[in-house]
Amino acid sequence: MAVGHIAVVGSINMDLVARTKRMPLGGETLLGSDFHMVPGGKGANQAVAVARAGGHVKLVGRVGDDIFGKQLLKNLDDNGIDTTFVNITVETATGVAIIVVDDHGENSIVVVPGANDNVLPRDVEAARSILETAQVVLLQLEIPLETVELVIRVAKKAGVPVILDPGPARPLTPDLLSMVDIITPNEHEAQVLAGETLHDLHDAKGIAAKLLGWGIPNVLVKLGGAGVVMATEKGVEHIPAHKVPVEDTTAAGDSFAGGLAVALAEGYALRQAVDFANAVGALAVTRLGAQSAIPTRQEVERFLKERGIAWP
Repeated sequence: MAVGHIAVVGSINMDLVARTKRMPLGGETLLGSDFHMVPGGKGANQAVAVARAGGHVKLVGRVGDDIFGKQLLKNLDDNGIDTTFVNITVETATGVAIIVVDDHGENSIVVVPGANDNVLPRDVEAARSILETAQVVLLQLEIPLETVELVIRVAKKAGVPVILDPGPARPLTPDLLSMVDIITPNEHEAQVLAGETLHDLHDAKGIAAKLLGWGIPNVLVKLGGAGVVMATEKGVEHIPAHKVPVEDTTAAGDSFAGGLAVALAEGYALRQAVDFANAVGALAVTRLGAQSAIPTRQEVERFLKERGIAWP
């Protein structure tokens, strides 16, 4: 288990999840089959993934002064997450995500940031001590970019490795990206970052190599059911995904990031850490919801053993 802590800076949302047979067309109304309110937000999801994978996690973020905010704070506490630096923004709604999931497990998401837009550089300065002493810092892009940039600079100066999950997709400068230790874009995010289209594995390897050329030492392009393309100074490698029945892909990427951070904090090499993260992500897609789908350490280790993958 990790001895120190992993710092996560990011969003905290309440996910409003609707199930429907297929995605609606423009102007179309469909009847859904199920509705759930599930704690989410990429930052909170990753923090929960770290905690359930056996890591000690400290979260920096904001909620609003509404019922969702109270529920989400309680949920974070229940998951053993240090919320010392999760602040309440008065007269502001907590962030929400409206998620539609179809019968194939694919999802469409609209995020309303709410209090997440108030995660500003002053919050980073207040939490500087936990960033500078972390084993790993985890970041996403559901908070203001100026905050993301400052976190990266603070961690870089302190010699703390940064994992950036660049979602929601937006262009980022090579200068900023070169200060990140590991970047984990999905297919869409990789295309936005590189300014290229991704149709197949060959394209994914090309984009991974391009991002590597910008000075990012480790690139992990997530391809869903097709696995992960890993690019490092040693070369480019395709790591297949685990074949599992897909219920909902909502938290797959966040689960992967949390598992990756824990394995790296425990001293495993990147290739081993990807094996662990792949298992965490695979288990997450077999269940509905975001945090409700994230597996425990015991479940992940049992899954790896059943798949014949040596761990630890």
